Order: sequence, then structure tokens, then C-alpha cells
Amino acid sequence: MSGLIDYSSGRNSWDRGSRVIQANQVLFWCYVIIITALISATLGAIAALLVPKQLITMVQEEPQEQAPLVNLGYPFQYRLRRSMNLLIMGVDRGSSPGFRGRSDTILLLRIDPKTQTINLLSIPRDTQVQVPQLGERKINEVNFLGGSEVTIDAIEDLLKGIQIDRYIRIQRGALTELVDHLGGLEVYVPQPMSYIDYTQGLTIELLPGWQTLNGQQAEDFVRFRGDALGDIGRVQRQQLLLKALQQRLKNPVVIPRLAQVLRTMEPYIDTNLSPEERIALMQFTLDMDNEALKMVMLPGSSQFSPFENTSYWIMDDDGRDRILREYFRQFWRGNVWDTPDYSVSTGRDPTTLRIAIQNATTQPELAHQVADYLESKGYYDLYFIPDWPHPLKNTQVVVQKGDIKGGEILLEELGIGTLEAMSTGDLSSDLTLRIGQDWLSDPSPNP
Repeated sequence: MSGLIDYSSGRNSWDRGSRVIQANQVLFWCYVIIITALISATLGAIAALLVPKQLITMVQEEPQEQAPLVNLGYPFQYRLRRSMNLLIMGVDRGSSPGFRGRSDTILLLRIDPKTQTINLLSIPRDTQVQVPQLGERKINEVNFLGGSEVTIDAIEDLLKGIQIDRYIRIQRGALTELVDHLGGLEVYVPQPMSYIDYTQGLTIELLPGWQTLNGQQAEDFVRFRGDALGDIGRVQRQQLLLKALQQRLKNPVVIPRLAQVLRTMEPYIDTNLSPEERIALMQFTLDMDNEALKMVMLPGSSQFSPFENTSYWIMDDDGRDRILREYFRQFWRGNVWDTPDYSVSTGRDPTTLRIAIQNATTQPELAHQVADYLESKGYYDLYFIPDWPHPLKNTQVVVQKGDIKGGEILLEELGIGTLEAMSTGDLSSDLTLRIGQDWLSDPSPNP
């Protein structure tokens, strides 16, 4: 497997004050990329906070199959040389010793130094895969039965042979420790959550509305199984929790806790990232802004198998290919993946997108007003869903199935609002439009 890191020369000085100002932006990416900082956690944290930006220099991008992941030079001057596909698995500690537990959380990240972005694909735990060694299985069973290598092979096959460069396995309990060390997370709980599973010793009791969750409550929020969406609801809550972590980690009071947080995470982590790659990942975060993370769920549908008496998430092939194009910059040409020029556009006609309209104001007539406006602009596949439980200040376009370009065009059409690149909208939609209070002050955008 080729290397990822660029070790390059540069000045051995930095502006400490500037680094501290940027540190609050670094923290979230530290979590998402390696939650963690892995075996050399403290070293990676120090590098992320103190490595000077002026030491980061651009390099010529080599062909994907030839380029190492890392270039080498003076200590702490490591940088990503090309994009990295990183698999993160959250594994159950109880079902198997070590890190061979079932993986209820499966995330595939594309970390791209060219665009300074992270694109995250959530793979539902019930996704059906064909594994030569194991037969037809749910993806969350594969690590338990075959380990990390078999899991990587299964996901690469599921995604038409895309290369996974590295992996991280995180044991259950890491999230609880992380949230407690951060002093809790502010999360909007959309509905009462009451659930008891005696076989797993799981009791969940969460009230609706804005809550500051401690570590155990945050884990309960993600693991809740009492709603109609089942596994897909858990995927959506994982993404909401990541968003809440992003907000919490902007708080300056968190910065002094970073080294201790990362040391606490060490026992929960297994990875094949080298120490140099960990530091390069930390350094990569220095120039990232708050909009650099985009999240999407593997498109598909839930299907019940009466023969096995279980449900599978059956991947939608066309949806998968769209995600691979728009989030992983991979295009299937003949029988190989290719990475075309970034200017290539593959978006569909946005007026054909299926748009769920959801009122998030105190004015019940707004949903129909917005629908009339969009129909006048040529959008025809529109439908209403129940109101959002609390008022939103700004209108949101939630990119449920990964069509970022379609979401951007809809925002331009509206003239207001923000793009939410995550799969937390209505499952049947391509885009979910949540109408916020800003529509009240400008009810006729772009007339």
C-alpha cells in the first residue's frame, strides 16, 4: 500500500497566537478524521495546534495509483500528498475480544488536500453485502466474523472497487468518554425517546427539545431503536451528533482539554495509520473552514427477508454511483475507476428532483406559499411533510441523497437559506426544504 505523507522542508518557527485562534476549528476535524489521535495522541495534538501554516507547501499531484499518501522532511512538517479514503468503524466491545466486535457505525471519509474538504459517507449497519468467505451478510457482522481486512474488501466491492487506504476501529465507550470530557453536547431531541432492551441492558429516557447531553445520554441518543426509521434513524442521529460536536468544539474552553481528551481515547483505538500519517492528518485540518465537511448516507431502501426474518438495507446502484461521483470524485469508465478534472459536472435537471417541504415557522400557510413559488419556477415533484418541531431562524436545504449541485441551484432559486450537506431530511426526498423565519422577512426571493 502506497504512502500518503509529504515530509517537506520549511522554516522552524510559528505564530503561537495564530495557531490558538485556529485551534477551535481544528478540534472537530481531529475528532472526525481520527476521533482520536490514536497511539501518538498527544504528539498529534501538539502538532495540530502548533505547526506553522507557512510550513505547508503545495506539491504536484501524481497519479492516484503512484502517489504516496505522505511526503517526508523535518519533524512535524508532514502533509497529505493526495486524497485519502479512510474507513472508520465503531465496534461493540461486548461481542468479541479486542476490536473484532460488530460495527454499528460505519463511515467512509474522503479527505482531499486539493479542495481542503472532508466528504463522509454513512453506511447503514443493515446494508446487505456479499462476502466470498461468509456469503450474504449485513455489513455490521463482517468485522466480527472476518476482521478489518474482510470488512474493507466487502465495502470496496460494495462501492465497485474503490480503494480504501486506511482504517480506524473505535470501541464503544469512546463517545461517552469524549462527550464527558467536553462537558456535554447541546443536541435537539426531536421526539421523546423511551426504550428498554433487557438483552443488552439498554435503557434510554430522553425528553424532546434542546438538551445538554452527557456522554451516556449522547450514546443513548445515537443507539435509540424505538422509532419507525430503525437503523436509518440511527444514521441520521449520528450525523446530528457530529454536527453538535462541531459546534461544541468551537468553544475556546475546550482547547486546554485537548491533550487529555486524546490521551483518554487511546485505549479505544485500533488503526493502520502510521504516526507520520496521523500528524499529517492533524496538519491538514489547519486550513479547513466550518463548511468543509459534507455528509451523506448510502442511498437505498429497507427490505424485509421473510426467509431470514430480518431486514436489509438494499443499496440503490444509481444513487451509489452519484455519491461516488460527487463525493469521492470517482467515475466508472469501462471497468476501472477514473478521477476526472474537477470541473466535470454530472448533476441532473434540478426541477426533476423530489423535494420535501417542511414548515419550520409559526406561520402554517408558508409551506403552500413556498410550493406555489417553486411550481412557478418549474419544480413539479413537491410534497409536504409534518412541520419541524421548533422554529428555525434560517431556511435549510438538506441534501438527503447527496445531490450537492441540485441543492445549490435550489438555494440560488430561493435567494435565502443555507445548505445542509447531510442525510437528515425526509428519506423519500432528494432535497428536504425546511422553511425558516427568514422567509417571513423576504417572502418572494428572486422574483
